[in-house]
Amino acid sequence: MDDTALEAQIDRWRDYVRRHRAVAPDDVDEMTDHLRERIDDLRGAGLDDEEAFLVAVKRLGRLDAVSREFAREHSERLWKQLVLMPDDGTTGARTPWRDLGVLLALAVGAGTAVKIAAAGLDEETFVRNAVFLVLPFLAAYFVWKRRPPLHPVAVVTGSAAVACALVNLYPFAPGGSTALLAAAHAPVVLWALVGVVYAGGRWRSPDRRMDFVRFTGELAIYFVLLALGGGVLLGLTAGLLSLVDVDLEPVLEGWILPFCVPGAFLVAAWLVEAKQEVVENIAPVLTRVFTPLTTVMLAVSFVVLATAGGLTTVDRELLILLDAVLVLVLALLLYSISARDPMARPGLFDGLQLILVVAALAVDALALTAMLTRIAEFGASPNKVAALGLNLLLLVHLVRTGWLLLGFCRRRRGFAALEGWQTSYLPVYAVWAACVVVAFGPLFGFA
Repeated sequence: MDDTALEAQIDRWRDYVRRHRAVAPDDVDEMTDHLRERIDDLRGAGLDDEEAFLVAVKRLGRLDAVSREFAREHSERLWKQLVLMPDDGTTGARTPWRDLGVLLALAVGAGTAVKIAAAGLDEETFVRNAVFLVLPFLAAYFVWKRRPPLHPVAVVTGSAAVACALVNLYPFAPGGSTALLAAAHAPVVLWALVGVVYAGGRWRSPDRRMDFVRFTGELAIYFVLLALGGGVLLGLTAGLLSLVDVDLEPVLEGWILPFCVPGAFLVAAWLVEAKQEVVENIAPVLTRVFTPLTTVMLAVSFVVLATAGGLTTVDRELLILLDAVLVLVLALLLYSISARDPMARPGLFDGLQLILVVAALAVDALALTAMLTRIAEFGASPNKVAALGLNLLLLVHLVRTGWLLLGFCRRRRGFAALEGWQTSYLPVYAVWAACVVVAFGPLFGFA
């Protein structure tokens, strides 16, 4: 076995261990380092590469036993228990309660920032800055939790400050297209910066990028669940108070929403970090339910576009909705890939995903044709150019994904190639969003 084959064996072992949700990414790195050290020692003792690998893995313990050991030592990472305190009575180590305490303090800080900004800014300026009022507190939580090196933290902080300055100092026309585009693309830039901190500064690691993709999907699920539950609770409370002629609306708008919305977002992030197995059980069900439904929706969208008459007459709002659908498809695809067992053989669901990608490509091709036709007929505008750029990025992403997925379904490619393409291409969206925020204002006269 040469070094390449040995590294492939180690990578397969690492992927298997990483799929055990009781093992955190940092722990997988540490376990891999121990495995490499044992292999080097055994090779030095005269064993060949294959023998050294097998013996080293055996000495680390059976993988199931390793997972159970991590489950005992890091019970806060398990979903089946809400919060467990350490049994040894130590107080110096981090505990779920301490994590939650720090998170709640940051949530209060985010709510306070939103409350102050809402009181002092006009509506347009507040919407433009909303992302800068909440995401820095989430990034601060990951800085506290991950302890990344100072350099990436400084880069993230500086980049966020520059983005905030540009969004607020550019002389945008009130209600202009470039102002709306900057406000819409700034969250993408900020979320990518949060991802750098989430990865502990190891953003170049494909594993860490895929972990962040998985975290993003699970965060969305939990935030929606919290929002729905909170909405029902507030509705019942408002109904009860109305019976005694108490109007909850002023308190709701002035205090509850400014604190509860960002608070729920940060608490959802803490839940994803602390409790993983429940979402892991839900995720495959959600992806299997929504993949065929989304495919049907894309087919209907394709028919609507194809029968809408001349492409120049296609309604702009319809094209915007189609872009939103394509982004949703991409998010569903990424989350499905992140939640899939990379060692499993291709099956029926992989074929359904391939059909989903083909349907998305058909819709994207029609949307691109409509956009190019409108630009040729009526000229370029900030909105048209931004939409065209996004659709071109989606086209490249989906074409390559479809090709790799086809090869995987035909068992001519491994799943690692498909997964690697997603993690390597994702930063392109952040770069494009940064270009929109930085360049579109000056290019289009801040109109």
